[in-house]
Amino acid sequence: MGRSVTHFSLLGSTGSIGTQTLDVVRSMPERLSLLGLAAGRNLDLLASQAREFRPRAIWAADGEQPQVAERLRSIAQEIDAAVVPMEEMAGDPDLDVLVVGTAGRAGLEPTLAALQAGTDVALANKEVVVMAGHLLRAAADSGGSQLRPIDSEHSAIWQCLWGEEGNAIRRIILTASGGALRDLPAEALAGVSPAQALDHPTWNMGKKITIDSASLMNKGMETIEARWLFDVPYERVEVLQHAESIVHSLVEMGDGSVKAQLGNPDMRLPIQCALCYPTRLEPTVEPLDLAKLGTLHFQTPEFERYPCLGLAMQAGRAAGTYPTVMAAADEVAVEAFLQEQIRFTDIPTIIERVMDAHESTPDPALEAIDAADGWGRAEAQRLLATMTVA
Repeated sequence: MGRSVTHFSLLGSTGSIGTQTLDVVRSMPERLSLLGLAAGRNLDLLASQAREFRPRAIWAADGEQPQVAERLRSIAQEIDAAVVPMEEMAGDPDLDVLVVGTAGRAGLEPTLAALQAGTDVALANKEVVVMAGHLLRAAADSGGSQLRPIDSEHSAIWQCLWGEEGNAIRRIILTASGGALRDLPAEALAGVSPAQALDHPTWNMGKKITIDSASLMNKGMETIEARWLFDVPYERVEVLQHAESIVHSLVEMGDGSVKAQLGNPDMRLPIQCALCYPTRLEPTVEPLDLAKLGTLHFQTPEFERYPCLGLAMQAGRAAGTYPTVMAAADEVAVEAFLQEQIRFTDIPTIIERVMDAHESTPDPALEAIDAADGWGRAEAQRLLATMTVA
């Protein structure tokens, strides 16, 4: 009996998630068929990917700009493809799965379009769920589609819940590595460089999420994601620090039983899981050897050391447009830190001040989310102009 082929398109093909997704495709070309590629601004890499995988549609950030549009037409002509915007690509009726590996606001409309069209979405974009989780949930319900999480933590929870339909969830426990700076004294955090914060001990990720890992902002965002992805009350989502990044997350069921998903820290495993669901195929990453590991460690995170974690959880509890402005301010602040315009410890200061100045809109529609996102970015930029690196 032959295997079925999954037809998918990939948004964010030149980023960390995108390049690792293509690694998975290379390992099982008979199982995965790539229909569309959408990149960021790395047009040279997009051209190389397009020549290798020969999709029928391509796109890139700023695709409407004359120079980018001309380059896209040249790439498309070379491989006999069409130049198709992401939202249109997401609505392709031949798609089985849309992989959303873009960062930030850009992934929202394509995600909504795919879900509303009844296409499952393999999602690795935290900000989209943080900003508009209620809209994604409604779109999936109306389209009869499924959100398949790619983040290792939410993939772990998703896998733990297979076969548990109808059973109560007592707690979701998200694990956090603690990031690149976890072993530094708290008083040294103000002086760390971007290079230090990017030197993650267990994961190979993009710059933005690696800085968010060092501040634990990523884990705070993941608590908000979990609330929407798994339809649980926010107060049932907790965070546990786990340095080795082997236990990717845990779920405590109604009877007190705890299920966990374990694996080596390699994003190709949750990507493969999301693409091939419900089938588990041969491994494309090194299997876990617990005896070799020996000991695993767990501890409660220190909120004083990680103020971004508390701010994100505060935004999650407040709901409305607070998560949107929190995510927008974080994006601006992290980029400023990477450009050495502010200190690492200034990131939560900017986020807190933006959140304090915000007047939230409850149960926001897309227009209110966009307005809050723009306001949050502008307010963060205004605050940046008043700050200097000591």
